[in-house]
Amino acid sequence: MSEKPEQIHFVTGRLAEHALRSVLRQLAPEAGFNYTLDVLPISVAALMSPAWIQRHIQLPEGTSRILLPGYVAGDLGALAEQLQRPVVRGPHDLRRLPEFFGRQAADLLDRGKYSIEILAEINHAPRLDPAQLLQQARQLVADGADVIDVGCEPGEAWMAVGDCVKSLRDEGFRVSIDSLNPVEIGLAVKAGAELVLSVNSSNRHAAVDWGCEVVAIPDNLAILDSLDETVDMLSKNNVPVRADPILEPVGFGFSVSLWRFMDFRRRHPGVPMLMGVANLTEMTDADSAAINLMLLGICQELGVQSVLTTQVINWARTSVRECDLARRFVYCAVLNKIPLKRIASDLVVLRDDKLRPFGNEQLDEMARQIRDHNVRIFAERGELHVLRAGRHLANSDPFTLFEELRQQDGKTLDASHAFYLGYEMALARTALTLDKEYRQDEHLDWGYLTEKPSPQDEHRLRR
Repeated sequence: MSEKPEQIHFVTGRLAEHALRSVLRQLAPEAGFNYTLDVLPISVAALMSPAWIQRHIQLPEGTSRILLPGYVAGDLGALAEQLQRPVVRGPHDLRRLPEFFGRQAADLLDRGKYSIEILAEINHAPRLDPAQLLQQARQLVADGADVIDVGCEPGEAWMAVGDCVKSLRDEGFRVSIDSLNPVEIGLAVKAGAELVLSVNSSNRHAAVDWGCEVVAIPDNLAILDSLDETVDMLSKNNVPVRADPILEPVGFGFSVSLWRFMDFRRRHPGVPMLMGVANLTEMTDADSAAINLMLLGICQELGVQSVLTTQVINWARTSVRECDLARRFVYCAVLNKIPLKRIASDLVVLRDDKLRPFGNEQLDEMARQIRDHNVRIFAERGELHVLRAGRHLANSDPFTLFEELRQQDGKTLDASHAFYLGYEMALARTALTLDKEYRQDEHLDWGYLTEKPSPQDEHRLRR
């Protein structure tokens, strides 16, 4: 005998009724639930409170749970106790109800699980004073770095490197040293550095006495034999080693360098590896988030257990945060054998994953129901839409749209209201330009870069 479908009671206001009915008509059969709809005597559902709902709700028999609009604020406990049913908030935007009821791949994501270690380099460390070093290290670790890599400079040995490493170690940071100079490396290791970047034929014999793990690199990128020789020599001397076949930028052998990583992993399945992802992000005129995600996907599939990144160029200045998110997403994808799609949207920054237009019919219906002079702004299908008191204006140019508003009812457009509308229309115009979802009085969704709480959130609460 089949299980009886869940009976859900949806609560909304008059303005959203038409759109909600349209969504539920298609969603209920697909998601396998029955529903009833309670349109309460209020235009804007977001203005409801649990106490007000308690006085007006009409609960049908057989209801298994009540779903309120996402913007309803306050404790739902008393309402649930009175109705003797679970009371939950739905999404802020009713067009997201299909996602609310659908099982997404994100259900498989455990953000606490990953297998790739992040080394974050502090570039030109000898040029920084101790306070600057510590400040950068604290921020990098807060963003997700596991190890702080102290970047030295070519030329004379930095004799104060030991003091730098000790100050970082005293703060509890794990530290690596980025140098080929045995003098600098010796001082850093003595002060507590746990990893050395990098070792090749020029300094590998000194590595036997350092007593720490090292990263082996090739002498010649065209010949991998030199990397094999260094790894073999270090292993025979019981020096813990990671191999870095060296990633190169596009135009300098990028595809060949990927082949080097794959070929080394094929020939040495048990040797730990490191990839310097900044060699691509810092040398590519493109936002770094997607590049980092793809590179960490390659690392996850190849079993490259660590990455080295920097945050020098402006378009890559959040690379550590991106790598921290990416390592969790790629772990989930590879573990569960699913694509890097619908796992999480944190790294979808420029555009939104999906647009959910109301369409002219629903906007016209909303306009017919509005009785007040408050302006509702929508952005979809290449145009800004303004709804107020039975009127629906649309135009791609916010200046033209504002002038129409001014001519129709300039008396209500005082300076404060005009500033507010200008701000909101600028957001809406930005959303149209970038194919992003716009919701009035809310911030645009910039993925992991979204400011929380945002000024728009505080403004909406004040309004």
